[in-house]
Amino acid sequence: MADTRLIQSRYRLLELIGRGGMGEVWRARDESLGRQVAVKCLKPMGPQHDRAFTRILRERFRREARVAASLQHRGVTVVHDFGEYEGVLYLVMELLDGHNLSQLLTANQQHPLPVEHVVDIAEQVADALGYTHRQGIVHRDLKPANIMRLTDGTVKICDFGIARLGHDISMTSRLTTTGLAMGTPHYMSPEQISGKEVDHRSDLYSLGCVLYEIATGVPPFDQEDAWAVLVGHRDTPPEPLRTHRADLPGFFDRVVLDLLAKAPEERPVDAGDLRRRIVLGRTGEQPALGPGPLAHSVAGRAPALREIALPAWTRSMTAGHRATGASGPVAERPDPAAGLTGQWTTATAAAAPHSHTFVSVSAVPPAPDLLATLEGRHSVGIDLGRLGRWEEAGEVHREVAAERGRILGPDHPDTLASHYEIGLTLSRTGRAEEALREFARVAEGRERTLGAGHPQTLAARQATAHALGRLGRHAEAHQVYEAVLAVRERVMGPDHPDTLRCRHNLAFNLSRLGRPEEAWQLARDVADVRARLLGPTHPDTLATRYEVAYILGRLGRWAEALETYQDVARARASTLGADHPDTFAARYEAGISLGRLGRDAEALELYRSLVADRTRTAGAADPETLRARHGLGVNLGRTGRWEEALAEARDVCALRERTLGPDHPDTVISRREVAAGLGWLGRWSEALVAYRQVAEARGRVLGPDHPQTLAARDDEAHCLERLGRSADAGR
Repeated sequence: MADTRLIQSRYRLLELIGRGGMGEVWRARDESLGRQVAVKCLKPMGPQHDRAFTRILRERFRREARVAASLQHRGVTVVHDFGEYEGVLYLVMELLDGHNLSQLLTANQQHPLPVEHVVDIAEQVADALGYTHRQGIVHRDLKPANIMRLTDGTVKICDFGIARLGHDISMTSRLTTTGLAMGTPHYMSPEQISGKEVDHRSDLYSLGCVLYEIATGVPPFDQEDAWAVLVGHRDTPPEPLRTHRADLPGFFDRVVLDLLAKAPEERPVDAGDLRRRIVLGRTGEQPALGPGPLAHSVAGRAPALREIALPAWTRSMTAGHRATGASGPVAERPDPAAGLTGQWTTATAAAAPHSHTFVSVSAVPPAPDLLATLEGRHSVGIDLGRLGRWEEAGEVHREVAAERGRILGPDHPDTLASHYEIGLTLSRTGRAEEALREFARVAEGRERTLGAGHPQTLAARQATAHALGRLGRHAEAHQVYEAVLAVRERVMGPDHPDTLRCRHNLAFNLSRLGRPEEAWQLARDVADVRARLLGPTHPDTLATRYEVAYILGRLGRWAEALETYQDVARARASTLGADHPDTFAARYEAGISLGRLGRDAEALELYRSLVADRTRTAGAADPETLRARHGLGVNLGRTGRWEEALAEARDVCALRERTLGPDHPDTVISRREVAAGLGWLGRWSEALVAYRQVAEARGRVLGPDHPQTLAARDDEAHCLERLGRSADAGR
């Protein structure tokens, strides 16, 4: 098959990107759809393997195809096709751009990953596991090499080769009787080791081992002898993570130790429970302490090895390679167990004749340690952004982009990845014009090097559409969204997470184009599909339901909008936490809906509580705290308490002017609220001054003929009439 390099007259093999004991993984082109894919092939077994061994390997490979193809979640690798060609089984999957956790640890010189990355990985894997477990599927071989972290931060679970449905117990006996270990020693649960029946809680234990290792740099039982590792899992309490690494959050230490409880019933109930605990810990709340391993973290030593009776199949088992134990230099290509990455490599004289490599602009290939340093600085920039320090993040990404451009070239994927991050920082700091230019540059570069239909190219084009929307250029944004969506639907399918995200954005943009009926229908459809695929309380599902509520408001259906916002707020409080910013956002919009329905007293109380919560969690000068205070002031006015409303509006306006600037839209809105309060109190001369300031600011920022500028001039004319200056008002 490798000689023809074309499978079933459709999949053309281009470059070997992974090889392992069971098979090979190739980067390939789907000639039928014109897209890049990964093709995993099961290698023919040699004469040293008996027929039973070969049969079970083939069954395991088929099982991976069936299981993975049944899963539709952003945290699980998408399978496109499966078949057999000239006696070789093959599996066609999406081609991912990233590294598995084993590679990340090795590239980090066996040091643990940054705390923020570890916690984020934990949350994303818990979300994906929750989905697979709800489908009745247990992975049974979670390890660093089977978890991918993409360049955009998305985490995906790979390799369902020994996964099984929860009700199917026959697979265990068939695999164990031939001496095939059901898992990898460093990450096996006690019940796996003892040959007992396993369920979803075994995956939780394995995840605990993975998190322990990426957080500390060593697995929980760090022995080279497989027998000692197995005994450790079964009988020895793990050391707390903070004995290895003091800067780990206390909640994370407790969560991982609870995952590593020997008895399944002492672990978190399920992956959803685990994710909730992680989210609570990230927001500062302390999750409830589990009954298991913490209470016994200083338990007695394990019995001597000769006293332990383990299943016979374990005696032929080797320890294998833990994530940080691989010898030799960092592999240039990804681990075949992940097998799904399209990684660009610097061209060398030893490059395979048919490999697709990116040639460095330097005559001498850049040193791996320099590239690793730049990758580390790139990660630092991303972390700064997650902390909301966007200006600092932008500076880091600009420096890295310049250095990558110098040594790798302007169109190298790593260089473009840095420019993409620059675009994000510009967008987050309100510099939409500059962000648009940056995203357009990335889209053009990726189209040249990766192709028009590559997921990264599409992501950059989608980002340009978002920037166009931020600039009010919704018609142009609409054209880009529609073009991207057409490619995503053709290449990835209508229900792929990236396709759904594009449809969500298109619905958002349609509502801003003044097409709320179309927007509502599209958003409602996306919400339904996301609820079916991801679950009704998944953050993406709730984000689309939030958009549905917004569009209902645009349609004047405020009672339905209020009910939807309240549902979203309750679900977000349950899954993300009561103090999560997204929960607060839904509460804020519920307050607007209450006001539109004339329920001003209820809206007033809602905003009072929201101001208190925002102030407690983010501080008095935070923009979102001030937004909540603005809502409070508006509803004070609606209930006729204009002196209080005016005081609140003045306070908020002063804070916004100091933190955001005098011409910022939020500052101008507050100044208009001050003017409205003065007018209601009959202080028309003062109101006139405030309305003129609003008109001048909008004229400077938006232009003299912008509708908002004209509305401000109309307010100014109204004041003049109230002052008896009708001639001035007419002019």
